[in-house]
Amino acid sequence: MKTKMIAVVTILVLAVLACGVPSIGVVNPTDTLATVAPVTTVPATQPPATVAPQSTESAGVQSGSVLFHDDFSDPSSGWDQNTTADGTTDYATGGYRILVKTANMAMWANPGQTLQNDVRIEVDATKSAGPDDNAFGVICRYYDKDNFYKFNITSDGYAGISKISSGDVTVISSSDGKLHPVNNINKGAASNHIRADCIGSTLTLYVNGNQVATASDSTLSGGDTGLFAQTYDTGGADLLFHDFTVYAP
Repeated sequence: MKTKMIAVVTILVLAVLACGVPSIGVVNPTDTLATVAPVTTVPATQPPATVAPQSTESAGVQSGSVLFHDDFSDPSSGWDQNTTADGTTDYATGGYRILVKTANMAMWANPGQTLQNDVRIEVDATKSAGPDDNAFGVICRYYDKDNFYKFNITSDGYAGISKISSGDVTVISSSDGKLHPVNNINKGAASNHIRADCIGSTLTLYVNGNQVATASDSTLSGGDTGLFAQTYDTGGADLLFHDFTVYAP
């Protein structure tokens, strides 16, 4: 049985990053799988920073309108291009690549957009190499490296929604604080279509057209979106993301 109980240590690769600036992040993850006991988190001593919500109506944007799209064909479109000892976040042939070389590590990148509160994010993700014991997906309401929502799937069939608030990571889509196995993920070296809805206090994760997780939380609002990949006991998770699109829901 796999154990995923990891202490939280946040490491910032670049200087302190402000919302609306393209960024890369690295962190030791604490998302857990359903085969282990839930992570016990310490309540934040300070409320997390938020940005003022902006509704679709106030922005004058019609439902279904494209707010941001990137097929990653232009390497100057705003995403980070970086390689460290822990891994790589960079444009690649056919998409955007996140390679996590180090075990027990997460890496993410943002396009540097300041978006309205309610968004629908869609992307295709392909595991190119590395362990199935991984996690990857999309980010919404990214305010800074310590405050955002993360929509997780794994190459061995688990899924869930996490909140990073004041640096503490909590799985909020299940009562036991764990990622749970679902039937709709293409396992192994395969592609999956990921959709994440951040609408009001309701967060919903879809994989290949099927709802696999939902959560209710109103802690964070507004901010940027992004992509991430992470490892657990084994490094080398190599993910390629294609056609990243943000819609007004």
